[in-house]
Amino acid sequence: MATTTALTAAAPPAYDTPEGVDIRGRYGPEFASILTCDALAFVASLQREFRGAVRYAMERRREAQRRYDAGELPRFDPATRPVREGDWACAPVPPAIADRTVEITGPAEPRKMVINALNSGAKVFMADFEDALSPTWENLMRGQVNLRDAVAGTIAFRDAARGREYRLNDRPATLFVRPRGWHLPEAHVLIDGEPAIGCLVDFGLYFFHNHAAFRAGQGGGFGPFFYLPKMEHSREARIWKAVFERAEKGAGIGRGSIKATVLVETLPAVFQMEEILHELREHSAGLNCGRWDYIFSYVKTFRARPDRLLPDRALVGMAQHFMRSYSHLLIHTCHRRRVHAMGGMAAQIPIKDDAAANEAALELVRKDKLREVRAGHDGTWAAHPGLIPAIREVFEGHLGGRPNQIDAAAVGDAVVTEDLLQPPRGARTVEGLRHNTRVGVQYLAAWLSGSGSVPLYNLMEDAATAEISRVQNWQWLRHGTALDAGGVEVRATPELLARVVEEEMARVEAEVGAERFRRGRYAEAGRIFSRQCTAPELDDFLTLDAYNLIVVHHPAASSSCKL
Repeated sequence: MATTTALTAAAPPAYDTPEGVDIRGRYGPEFASILTCDALAFVASLQREFRGAVRYAMERRREAQRRYDAGELPRFDPATRPVREGDWACAPVPPAIADRTVEITGPAEPRKMVINALNSGAKVFMADFEDALSPTWENLMRGQVNLRDAVAGTIAFRDAARGREYRLNDRPATLFVRPRGWHLPEAHVLIDGEPAIGCLVDFGLYFFHNHAAFRAGQGGGFGPFFYLPKMEHSREARIWKAVFERAEKGAGIGRGSIKATVLVETLPAVFQMEEILHELREHSAGLNCGRWDYIFSYVKTFRARPDRLLPDRALVGMAQHFMRSYSHLLIHTCHRRRVHAMGGMAAQIPIKDDAAANEAALELVRKDKLREVRAGHDGTWAAHPGLIPAIREVFEGHLGGRPNQIDAAAVGDAVVTEDLLQPPRGARTVEGLRHNTRVGVQYLAAWLSGSGSVPLYNLMEDAATAEISRVQNWQWLRHGTALDAGGVEVRATPELLARVVEEEMARVEAEVGAERFRRGRYAEAGRIFSRQCTAPELDDFLTLDAYNLIVVHHPAASSSCKL
C-alpha cells in the first residue's frame, strides 16, 4: 500500500518584531542584523511618543502656507523676541568637531562611496538618508549596515571588476548622519498599522546600533553627530530635542552627547534661527546654509505671488541680495550663540576630459569659498573628493591655523526682514524652462531607479535640484509668466511646457543613448514631472508624490518576538 508523506513548505525567513511592528520590506540576513527586536522596539517607542507632536507640527506648516498664499509674509515672531534679544549661548563646541573647514556629503549607500568619502581628506563626512539618497528599502537598510561598520572601523569593499580592496585609512573624516525630514514616511515599516516617520527610523536604527561606540567618549564630545533637514519652525527643533534626550537617557550616555547641525534651507526657518538654536542649545553644532533647498523654499512659500517670481535658476546665486542676507544673518546668529556657521554646497565634479574647463570650474569653487570664509563661515560643503584640496587651501589659508572663526567679529550691516524678502532680479527665459525640464526629468529618472546623487552636466545633483526645477516651472505656468525666447516674448503655458518636454526628452535620449533611455525610467519621469508642473495645486515635495513608486511591499516579512 502506497504511503503519502505530507510535505510542509518551509516558512520564509522573517524579521523578529515587537508587538505592533510590521516589516514589509524584503528580508535579508544583513538587514536582520539591523532590524533586531530591541532596535525596532526603540524605533516604535519613538514613534508612539512623538507622532502626535509631529502631526501637529506638519499641520502648523500647512496653516502657515495658507497664510502665505493669502498674502501674509514670513516675519520674526514678536512672541519670541526675548529669545532673540537674550544673553545666552549654546553648549561649548566639542574639540572633536572644532575644525569643520571642509565637509563632504553623499548618500549612505553605495558602500564604496561611503569609504571614499571617509578617506577623502575632509574633516567631516555627512552620510545622507535624505536628499542624496533614493529611499528604496535596499538603499536604506544597506546604508544602516554601512554606517554601523564605519563606526566600528570595519567597513570594507572589494571591487571585483578592478581587483581592488577599499578600507578606511588612518584618519577618516568624522561621521555626521542626516536622517530624512519630518514630512517623509517609511512605508516599509508599519507601527500600529501606519507607516513609521522616516526620520525616526533613520535616527533610531543608527543610534541604537552605534551609541555604545560613543559611550567611551561620554563628556568628551565624541558624538553621535547629526544634520537635521527641512525644518520650518522651532517647534520642530523642540521635537528633536526631546528625541535626543529620550535617546540619551535610554542609552545611559550623558545629556548633550548628541550634537546636531540644523540645515537652514526653508524661508520660514530663516526667521526662526535664534529660536531653533535656543531649543537645541545643549545639543547644537550650529547651522548650515542649505542654499539650493532655500531657493526651492522661496518659490514654494511665494507660489501664489506673481510679484516674487525667480529669474532663471542659474541666476539665483549668493550675489542676489536675499541670498547674501540669509548667509550673513546665519553667520551672525551662530557666532553670537557660539556655534559653527557652515557654508553651502560646491556641487562641481571634476571634468576629466577637458583640463581647461576643469580648471575654470575649480576657480569658480575657489571664488565661492573665498567669499564664504571672508563673510565669516567656519566651514563649507563639497560634493566630490576632487574639490577638497582646493577648498581646504582657501579656508585654511584664511583661518591661519585656527579651527574656526566663531570668535570673529560680525561682518556687514544688520539684516532686517526686507533684506530677506527682497525679490530677486534677472531674466526669465524659455531656455531656463528647458534647462529645468531637462535636469528635473533626468534626476527623477535616476531617483526612481534607486540613485539619489546624480552627476548631470558637470554638477552633482540631489533632490533639491529637481525641486527647484519643478516649482519654478509650476510658478511660471501658474502666473502665465513672460519668458524671453531669443528676443521674442512668449507666455509660459501648459502648451509651451508640453512642447518643451517633448523636445527635451528627445535631447535627453540623444545624450544618454537610445538603449539607456529605453531601459531607464525616463518616460515615466517625464510624465510625472509634467504632471507636477501643471498640477492645479503645488505639491509640497516631488519625492513625496513619487515615493509610492519605489515602495515594494513583501508579505510575511516579520514575526512576533518577546522583549
